Amino acid sequence: MTQDNHQIVLAELPQGKLEASHFRAATAPMPAAAEGEVLVKTLYMSLDAANRAWMQGATYRSALKAGDVMAGGALAEVVESRFPALSPGDLVFADTGWQIYAAVPAKRLTKLPRLEPLTHLLSVYGVAGLTAYFGLLECGKPRAGETVVVSAAAGSVGSIVGQIARIKGCRTVGIAGGAAKCALLTRDLGFDAAVDYKAGDVRRALRAACPEGIDVYFDNVGGDIFEACLFNMNNAGRIACCGAVSQYDGAAPRAGPRGVPGLIVTKRLTLRGFIVSDFDAQRSEALAELKGWVDSGQLQVREDVLEGLENLPEALVGLLAGENIGKRMVKIG
Repeated sequence: MTQDNHQIVLAELPQGKLEASHFRAATAPMPAAAEGEVLVKTLYMSLDAANRAWMQGATYRSALKAGDVMAGGALAEVVESRFPALSPGDLVFADTGWQIYAAVPAKRLTKLPRLEPLTHLLSVYGVAGLTAYFGLLECGKPRAGETVVVSAAAGSVGSIVGQIARIKGCRTVGIAGGAAKCALLTRDLGFDAAVDYKAGDVRRALRAACPEGIDVYFDNVGGDIFEACLFNMNNAGRIACCGAVSQYDGAAPRAGPRGVPGLIVTKRLTLRGFIVSDFDAQRSEALAELKGWVDSGQLQVREDVLEGLENLPEALVGLLAGENIGKRMVKIG
């Protein structure tokens, strides 16, 4: 194999909002798989708000620096394998970075089944679906009849969280930006109510949508919306802390509200942060249940698929601005 490998590099670390100009196209020699590695070709690149967080410092992965190939997970196909359990043609989830080809240690790959549509392997059967499943059911622990609120409810994770809550017999309220997204939640995805955070006083709108308070809050955004939900929580409420997209892109967030520790104590709230790999041992059972819900029509899958490696920067900027409904990804191969 002699062709070049096309890449997107993080040209400089953003000091404010992320822009497409912070990236540049690059070309590198075709990588080769060493012993224990696999050469893969990227098919679909996953886009997530966490991509932006990795530019701010070390998290559950190393921080990005200027000049790095932009990090990202992808659905990829094995081209060449130097690991006995994987063969050419196998599908894997891989941390390839934003490039067409990557040589990846086999121990870091997740082998995937070949099913249609392939995009579901990145959405409902991928990190988005599993994050929604474990974050709600293992961290939020909802009970039938309770009120569940989820922020970024029209996004890749939130749209699934709300539907699982409904399946489990909960009253489900989504927070999203704009009338169109809110209408989609209640009209198409079965949410009981939706709050448009762009339309005014979120706290007042939440009180109206949740007259009996909030039992479980699934937080994707942090910031003011987290605060608004916190002050509407019921005693013994649970908060699943999945992300803080409101704080990833732009100026440093303001200081948090005074009195929060006392509120957590007096209401006996449980706040739990998590990442999806915390629950790897339960992955197969979760996927079986998710697939059953999709096959039965109880769970709708929303995806936002763009095309072209060169369009990844604009696609990520757009995701951070809330352009997408459902899981955003870019078709590469």
